[in-house]
Amino acid sequence: MFSTIAAPLTDSLKGKCRKGVVHWTEDCEQAFNSLKQALASKPVLHSPDYNRQFILQTDVSDNGIGVVLSQVTEDDKEHPIIYLSCKFSDVEKRYCVSEKECAAIIFGIQRLKYYLDGQAFTIVTDHNPLTWLKTNASKNARIARWSLALQPFNFVIIHRGDAAQKC
Repeated sequence: MFSTIAAPLTDSLKGKCRKGVVHWTEDCEQAFNSLKQALASKPVLHSPDYNRQFILQTDVSDNGIGVVLSQVTEDDKEHPIIYLSCKFSDVEKRYCVSEKECAAIIFGIQRLKYYLDGQAFTIVTDHNPLTWLKTNASKNARIARWSLALQPFNFVIIHRGDAAQKC
């Protein structure tokens, strides 16, 4: 996930550093090399086909969110269309696991609404408790608000274990 790999780089720019001065550490060097390698390797992105169903895969870590929009093509293989990620704020890092996983879904749908609006799509998560998100009410106010925000979209949430995730 980009936000996890890039965390040492973005952290080095935080705080009271003098203008134009970056504190480059060994962690920064490793993150930089990892990003170069990841950006130069496969998988290759595909163009969206609006006649096929989209798959929105989400995953979270302690540091951030990863989202992949993909589709299954004629060769019955899942191909990525867009990768998204973002780093959690200090407040978001204190969310419980269900809130973080739900935040990933909200982030993905908000950023990709132009692809997903008006179409049926599947959300794939590795957090099984979120499979009820569209059908049951939550006692958690934040998740309840997010659940209401998702009502206009036509989606199904399925659970897929960690080993099968593409994020």
